[in-house]
Amino acid sequence: MRVLIVDDEPLSRKALADVVGSRKDVEILEWAGDAFEALEMLDKNAYDILLLDIRMPELSGIELADRLNKRRGSIPSIVFVTAHDQHAVAAFEKRAVDYVLKPFSAERIHDALSVAIRRTESERAAQVIKVLPQLETLLSKPAKIAIKTKGRILFVDPADVVIVEAQGNYVLLQRQSGSYLLRESISTMAGKLKPYGFIRIHRSVLVNSSFVEEIQPWATGEYALRIRGGKEYTVSRTYKSNLKSIARFWIGTESFASE
Repeated sequence: MRVLIVDDEPLSRKALADVVGSRKDVEILEWAGDAFEALEMLDKNAYDILLLDIRMPELSGIELADRLNKRRGSIPSIVFVTAHDQHAVAAFEKRAVDYVLKPFSAERIHDALSVAIRRTESERAAQVIKVLPQLETLLSKPAKIAIKTKGRILFVDPADVVIVEAQGNYVLLQRQSGSYLLRESISTMAGKLKPYGFIRIHRSVLVNSSFVEEIQPWATGEYALRIRGGKEYTVSRTYKSNLKSIARFWIGTESFASE
């Protein structure tokens, strides 16, 4: 098979190339640092599979896929590579156009390649059409969340929210400055805030992963998680597997696999 990797992140490109290059059925393996470079390469060469990142500067992976779909002739079988969490990509998880979630495993890449190479050209074109609206919806999600408090509706940037903690039948939404007590369950908040980078570290605590500065393992199997400003929270064993979504790449560290 002939594979083209399109990703603007060098570490991601290398990680993909290492996995793909280990396969005996790969005849050609090349990569591009952005969508425009990829278009030039696609004009000159034919590829069977395109491992395509979604978020790239100037021209996104979605826009590249849309351009390819409008072209005459065959297009590669596209496997989207995305840093969106599993909740967000669930909308198109069962579509024929596959996706790989960052951080990815070698096994997941191999599975995606094996499925992609079996698709016919007509299937490739048809499924790109189906999946594009799903992806466009994800990238155009609102930048703010609306909350009702004290008879008013406030619009809050989720990037400013640090911690969400359960307090009985309420949740305390803590920003860098100020907080709001809302009548909502922690489980409902977990689902709504997951696309914005929030992870559940305890049955009563959600944390914005962008504020996490350090994780310290304990002998008990739990973890101490420190956020910006120095405050620490306990990560229970039940939710420790969520820690892997904090960073795209883990180098020389454990994977926080569930027991």
